[in-house]
Amino acid sequence: MTNVSAATDSWVRRFHPSDAAATRLVCFPHAGGSASYYFPVSRALSPTVDVLAVQYPGRQDRRTERCIDDVREFADLVTAALRPWTDRPLALFGHSLGATIAFEVALRLQADGIVPVVLFASGRRAPSRHRDERLHLGDDARLIDSIKRMSGTDPQILRDEELLRMVLPAVRSDYKAAETYRYQPGPQLACPVTVLTGDRDSEVTTEEALAWAEHTKEPFSLHEYSGGHFYLNDHAAAVIARIREQLAGSGRLAQH
Repeated sequence: MTNVSAATDSWVRRFHPSDAAATRLVCFPHAGGSASYYFPVSRALSPTVDVLAVQYPGRQDRRTERCIDDVREFADLVTAALRPWTDRPLALFGHSLGATIAFEVALRLQADGIVPVVLFASGRRAPSRHRDERLHLGDDARLIDSIKRMSGTDPQILRDEELLRMVLPAVRSDYKAAETYRYQPGPQLACPVTVLTGDRDSEVTTEEALAWAEHTKEPFSLHEYSGGHFYLNDHAAAVIARIREQLAGSGRLAQH
């Protein structure tokens, strides 16, 4: 049984523990998102995959903790929290900001001699492709408008002014992390990279998505779905099937 410290437990949510699974899939939320976003993924992949969902500070049960506004600090802390879980191969899945954090975590794990099975990068341009974005510096109204436009937030929160104001600090902090991130040229990943995007996602162009290929020396693939930034809400079954298929192709699924 994996020995998990309290510090690690604050970062990792394991909704459907699968001790017999051959692989662990670590899921990284989008800006303003939380670990619970991946509960359906965990339910769908259990018990063949042991799904770990990362919980960022500043939201839900960690709402009283300091928000983090730097991708590299996120990556350092998450990598440390994942070390007790590396007794089995790890695959990484990140959406939007989560894809950038997952990429930086993959680099850190690789530097420690732990090469991920695969990196799934969803709804995010390649690390080497920068846009000059400054939403995190805008007022609350601009931030709220962006949240609504992305359609990735629980509608109940959007209707509840008090709830919305409670999540805004975490959203702003996450946006700052995403918008101030600058890729520092270094080693390529030694694992495959699978990119998933929506065909109407204003946050990622095809060129920006294809540029992920520059960051790996292993196979790269791009899969496009109909929809915007949160295309995966409408294509959850297809995305989960893609994850399952790729892990099966790598021989990383337990037989049940």
